[in-house]
Amino acid sequence: MAKRILVVDDDEMVLIALNELLSPKGYEVETVAGGKEALERLADHSYDLLMLDVIMPEMDGFELCKRVRQIKEYSKTPIVFLTAKSAEEDKVRGLEAGANLFLSKPISPEKLLSIIAEALGSG
Repeated sequence: MAKRILVVDDDEMVLIALNELLSPKGYEVETVAGGKEALERLADHSYDLLMLDVIMPEMDGFELCKRVRQIKEYSKTPIVFLTAKSAEEDKVRGLEAGANLFLSKPISPEKLLSIIAEALGSG
């Protein structure tokens, strides 16, 4: 069964690029543009990994990550931040919010695929 990944980013080009990168590798990718929509999707579907941006309108990725961790079914699901933010304090905030990894853009597609496979236990 294909691993399901939810990508949350307000940049449509990032959503398209990640879908184009991950889908051919056999991942089932769903994309949403914000935190509120992500929480709605999480209530109705199950995912094996979440990829979050930090900077989004309405609810930033840190807040979304904290809320996801409060959902029993997602308390252990791998959460990866993929963001333009690269300061050490942002990384610390992301990990404190409950993320497993904090990656700064740009990142090579090969490295990202490797990290995702490892996070899903298939690497």
